[in-house]
Amino acid sequence: MKTKIAAAVFSTISLLSLSATAQQFQAGEPLSSVNEAGIKMQMSQNVKVFGSFHFTESCTFDPHKNLILSMNAGDRSEGAPEDGFVSLINPDGSVHTSKWIGATRDGLELADPIGSAVQNGVLYTVDSGYLRSFDLASGEPLNSVFVSDAGFLNGIGVAEDGTAYISDSNEGLIYKVMPNGSKSVLVEGDVLARPNGVAVDNDGNVVVVNIGSNAVITFDTNGNVVRTEYAAEAGNDGVVVTDDGTKYVSSVRFGSVSRIEPGKEAVVIAVGIPSAASMCYDSVQHQLVIPMNPNNALAFIKL
Repeated sequence: MKTKIAAAVFSTISLLSLSATAQQFQAGEPLSSVNEAGIKMQMSQNVKVFGSFHFTESCTFDPHKNLILSMNAGDRSEGAPEDGFVSLINPDGSVHTSKWIGATRDGLELADPIGSAVQNGVLYTVDSGYLRSFDLASGEPLNSVFVSDAGFLNGIGVAEDGTAYISDSNEGLIYKVMPNGSKSVLVEGDVLARPNGVAVDNDGNVVVVNIGSNAVITFDTNGNVVRTEYAAEAGNDGVVVTDDGTKYVSSVRFGSVSRIEPGKEAVVIAVGIPSAASMCYDSVQHQLVIPMNPNNALAFIKL
């Protein structure tokens, strides 16, 4: 295990530091329209709108708002402006707020959000070499940490104390980023096979799934292997751990979802989901929500 601490560039995005000509960050509002009398009218409850996705790689769930947060990639072409955004989605899949973070670009840096997690009132996402965080109540940007020497930052799990564990799928390692922005390598080497999805379990251990194998590996916070389980198929992207310790794993390559109950072998609970990416668990409705990458859609599985 690599233990050498690498320097990280840690910057705090503060509205007070914006220039006098810059506009402050503004979160988007729920869907609405201005009527003939000039009054903004929020969309009536008998209307359902579906969509609002652009290459959604991951989602996470806010139990307090009872809303799904969908990470949407921006234009990935060379020289394109930063235009990643976060949508708020109702539990039935309909749109609550099409662009909650990203309604404007004022006071915002967000290009291509990939993995995401929620912890203690904060939304975390990895974005083009950065770990970015946002206030979960307002959407306002909080911190931005540049992870130097990273290849492709992908999945993320966040512990209770705000420590982030991030997979680098290209370099084949797991980073540990502390709340103060310091960075180290938690795990690297042959134990990993293009690591992707990351979750933190109920004991504070780090659970990692791999694209190159069906191994579901649990590490302690020092990078030691606690246990290795196996999903039904390889090519995995998403992993969630429920309160009873059950793990659910989605295969982005083969379209299946595996359930791994403690001490048992994996059982396939769904198949045929195109590009089943980094899913989240809706703990209120007890359902899995699975982004489908280039299909610009979410899949829902009731548990």
